[in-house]
Amino acid sequence: MRLLAPLAAALLLALAPVQAREWTVPADTGVIGVERSQLDPQYWIARLARPDRVVLDADAIARQNARLYAIDPSMHDLAALPDALPRATVAPWVTRLSAPPKRALFDAQGRPMPAAAVAAIVANADVAGIDATRPTRYGLVVRRAPLRAFPTLQPAFSSADDRDIDRFQESALFPGDPVAVAHESRDGRWWFVVSPRYAAWIEKRHVAIGDKAAVLGHARKAPYRVVTGGEVHTVFTPEAPAVSELQLDMGVRVPVLADWPVATPVNGQQGYTAHVVELPVRKADGSLGFSPALLPRIEPSSADYLPLTQANIIRQAFRVLGERYGWGHDFNGRDCSGFVSEVYRSMGVELPRNTSDQAVSPALNRIALTKDDSRERRLALVRELQPGDLIYIPGHVMMAIGQVDGEPYVIHDTTGLSWRDADGTPRRAKTNGVTVSPLTPLMFNGTESFVDRITNIQRIRP
Repeated sequence: MRLLAPLAAALLLALAPVQAREWTVPADTGVIGVERSQLDPQYWIARLARPDRVVLDADAIARQNARLYAIDPSMHDLAALPDALPRATVAPWVTRLSAPPKRALFDAQGRPMPAAAVAAIVANADVAGIDATRPTRYGLVVRRAPLRAFPTLQPAFSSADDRDIDRFQESALFPGDPVAVAHESRDGRWWFVVSPRYAAWIEKRHVAIGDKAAVLGHARKAPYRVVTGGEVHTVFTPEAPAVSELQLDMGVRVPVLADWPVATPVNGQQGYTAHVVELPVRKADGSLGFSPALLPRIEPSSADYLPLTQANIIRQAFRVLGERYGWGHDFNGRDCSGFVSEVYRSMGVELPRNTSDQAVSPALNRIALTKDDSRERRLALVRELQPGDLIYIPGHVMMAIGQVDGEPYVIHDTTGLSWRDADGTPRRAKTNGVTVSPLTPLMFNGTESFVDRITNIQRIRP
């Protein structure tokens, strides 16, 4: 009984209701409950008992990724696609994404978009022109490129004063990402492509077409480097503009040409201060080629995926702290689901693209909540969060980073935070970027908190 007493006391403490606390808004952050010291990743790492313990090893991650592709309907195994894509397969992909908008839309100047202009954009998707069957072609993306809901770069906003969320922006692809080409726009400038995590429109000029083996084999080449910074850039080179100052985002994997002679220049520059990497390029005829490029050794990258530890999760998340929020990877940034995906991608873990798919993925360690779950159960669950756990509310995801006096804190990419002062006055901080905050005081709307609206918690751990 003496041995059980401490356990019982700990259990009672864990189940006890969270005591109301008086929150302050520090003058030097302007965000409720956030001190400047908490913007340093080491603050959170120092609070962990075993920060460097491996949560999932490489074999466990590989099994989880394989399970993701096997059972998650939002993922696409490009290797398993048939040699030809029938209309019955392609048409639902295109129509689901490129359905005529039902809401009024506004352009970048805040002017209503004319119905005729919107109709022309929809028509360019050429749904009626989808082939009865089309040979499956494969390609590699050659530079960071937007994925769009329609074959157009025309932005579309929900209101005249909205400049943050382009409703035609879906996501982005990165150098070396493989795609399968499923359809072509009426104007001939766009392809509807299927990538492992998303299907959408991309400009043709960003994709180089090659044979299936070369395209899918690129990601398996070794040795390689994994980008661990928020973004890195190859060396400027006028000799090879296609790979000059090319942006590589967190988690991108690039093959290394390890046998490149050290005294042989790479695009006019001896490469002993850099890693000689191999990047896909698009030839004049649109076909796939490869080019050496220099990735400076000073740029943050690793010879392998980082070990999946709580310390690494926190470090990687804080590498982009303060970066501007970018819906669908707009503004050369990330959105909430892109942010958590790229943190985990730097450790080899793959996730679905959107929050709606991430939240319910059957391949992950999921806790589902419904409107019938009490606030007490919800508070008990958030008090058990561990760094790296993903918390979903409608349209948003947050990543747990630790607790302070029993209060869970999160890091997330968000347009803003809302809370109530002690006297009930609503407050809002337009953070519009990667942000640290406590979880429980955040308000989803005028009456419900974030905790009240949690739909799922996904744990990337055993």
